[in-house]
Parts: sequence; C-alpha cells; structure tokens
Amino acid sequence: MTNTLATILGLMIIGFLLLDHFVLHLDAAVFLFRKLGELTTWMAFWHQGI
Repeated sequence: MTNTLATILGLMIIGFLLLDHFVLHLDAAVFLFRKLGELTTWMAFWHQGI
C-alpha cells in the first residue's frame, strides 16, 4: 500500500465517521460494530469446530 493510497483511505474513513456523527447520529457506526461482533462470534464458533 502506498502512502497516497493509505492517506486517501484514512481520509475516507474519517469522512464517513464525521458524516455519521453529524447526519446519522452514530447509527451506522453502532450497526457496523454490532455486525463486526457477530462476525467475530461466528468465526470463533467455526474455529472451535475444527
């Protein structure tokens, strides 16, 4: 990953979080973190089965 690409990606993430804070009142971030938690739990379940 080049420095330019990392900077652009970082600015996009910061922009999304700012937009989410001022427009959606953090609803998107809460949704994404809940789904990330579910994904982590699902992956841990399948890891135990192997």
